[in-house]
Amino acid sequence: MDNFYATDSSVTLAKSGSSSVCRLCAANLNTTVVDLGVSPLANAFISIKNKNKMEPFYPLHAMICDHCWLVQLEQFETPQQIFEDYLYYSSYSTSWLRHAESYIEDMVRCFNLNSSSLIVEIASNDGYLLQYAQKKCIKVLGIEPASTVAEVAISKGINTEVAFFDKETAMRLRNNGVKADLMVANNVLAHVPDLHNFLEGFRILLKDDGVITFEFPHLMKLLTEAQFDTIYHEHFSYFSLKTVIEALRIHNLRVFDVDQLSTHGGSLRVYVTHEKNKNHQQTGAIQNILNQEYSAGLYNIETYKSFSERVIKIKEDFVEFLINERRLNKKIIAYGAPAKGNTLLNFCGIGPEFISFTTDINPHKQGMLLPGSRIPVMSPEVIRHEKPDVVIILPWNLKDEIMSQLSYIRSWGGRFALSIPDLLII
Repeated sequence: MDNFYATDSSVTLAKSGSSSVCRLCAANLNTTVVDLGVSPLANAFISIKNKNKMEPFYPLHAMICDHCWLVQLEQFETPQQIFEDYLYYSSYSTSWLRHAESYIEDMVRCFNLNSSSLIVEIASNDGYLLQYAQKKCIKVLGIEPASTVAEVAISKGINTEVAFFDKETAMRLRNNGVKADLMVANNVLAHVPDLHNFLEGFRILLKDDGVITFEFPHLMKLLTEAQFDTIYHEHFSYFSLKTVIEALRIHNLRVFDVDQLSTHGGSLRVYVTHEKNKNHQQTGAIQNILNQEYSAGLYNIETYKSFSERVIKIKEDFVEFLINERRLNKKIIAYGAPAKGNTLLNFCGIGPEFISFTTDINPHKQGMLLPGSRIPVMSPEVIRHEKPDVVIILPWNLKDEIMSQLSYIRSWGGRFALSIPDLLII
């Protein structure tokens, strides 16, 4: 594999917050992937009492490093600011809970985990995953920066530390006798502006024969299926397998296997260990996915330059559909209040004049307003009363689960609509 990274000494120049320098390899950033204008923080919901107050908007401009192929955003807010009042609770998705339970079953079987083992999850949220390990009498430790969701995990009896994970946190834990047999990092890699500080923490805290699994949305899927709405300020970086392999290599960590997952519109789960650990041999799955990435044009800069044209077409089709439905006096609502939905709505300039309200099963979001669009969030129970003609599914990755839950809208002729990767009316 090509060694396209800068030397270790120059990597330290890739400081988070730089608009002109890659946060991974310190090369200059010159190529736009997509410019989505300006947008508020995607999870900065507005309370009713603050509805007349201003909210900050920031450029949402994804660029790619021509040297290491990391797609990234400029950093405008610190993680501390973004996660201070976080309203994403993993346990509200039944499909995600099934995914977590299945993961624990697989890891226990594959790596012979038992009551003497320790699983450490980074960004453990509300204990959605570690609860299944704890049921098997396996020792667990969650590390979660958002105190609001961490408190839920603690209330479940799950050992959780409220902290951002980095090499300093890892060293403190190791000095207190913590060494992990398995480290779990689901959908957190994209949330980290200082990748080197973060990845070094895994090297420090992992046992010599331990294993790490990272799950992250696959850049290949973002590009091939035009999943531009997964771009928001909370996601600082967007990864291919090749980029992840090389980033980990810098920290003497080795990817030995990879799974393709359907979660979040198409994700990868990479299996990682210390470079010096020879217990796990590299599988052929790695080269297979690298070949897929090459075939999809991930290492051809023209692929990224043409991506924005597809994004504009999605916007045109979606806005045209909403305009036509409103002219027919159709009642339009949405389901879900995910971060990706807020990217879509703000980029398309959609507000309550088109979508009367959205609904979400998460009670912490109900009674709030979506950032930017100011569309109110209500309980899904109101759908039966309002009888909308169209329900826009904003978390399209959960469309099957949502359409099953809301199948009753068919009784009055209701339809579902999705905008990504293409406009679909069901």
